Amino acid sequence: MYDFNPDPNATDLLVGRPVSDVERDLILATLRETNGNRTHAADILRISIRTLRNRLSLYAAEGHDVPEPGLSAH
Repeated sequence: MYDFNPDPNATDLLVGRPVSDVERDLILATLRETNGNRTHAADILRISIRTLRNRLSLYAAEGHDVPEPGLSAH
């Protein structure tokens, strides 16, 4: 189960950051957590696999390190 009630101290670090940067960091962190499993990451984030793939293509084109697809350890 995932904690959707984050620590206020953690969320304070997000204030002032562009939403697109926060979204990117959350997507990439979730993908790392799922060992590159895109389907599992999309489920956790509650977005479509198509949206996830589109975002990952954008991030890769921007030069961000996108984890390779792999099997989930969960």
